[in-house]
Amino acid sequence: QVQLVESGGGLVQPGGSMRLSCAASGSIFSIHAMGWYCQAPGKQRELVAAMSRSGSTNYADSVKGRFTISRDNAKNTVFLQMNSLKPEDTAVYYCNADVLMSWGRNAYWGQGTQVTVSS
Repeated sequence: QVQLVESGGGLVQPGGSMRLSCAASGSIFSIHAMGWYCQAPGKQRELVAAMSRSGSTNYADSVKGRFTISRDNAKNTVFLQMNSLKPEDTAVYYCNADVLMSWGRNAYWGQGTQVTVSS
């Protein structure tokens, strides 16, 4: 089994910064894509940013130039640096990982961490 544990959420003022972390553990052979999704109340979960194992990135238009995704493959960890935060960034942020194990491949989700941008 694989577990994803997120950390770093909380309350921040508009214009502020926050860094999210997500560490994967368990029976991992390797991890392909890792990414962050967000879900605001009443809305569907949507992609924020994703990164392949080789370093290719994909960002939602709404966060380009403000958020940066990075990962440490040796530690099976992905980060999301969020700058110039806006109230509309308020959501639960979920980590996602496409994991290859000895028996096969599966996608896993973290439990989610709340990010609230408010004055």
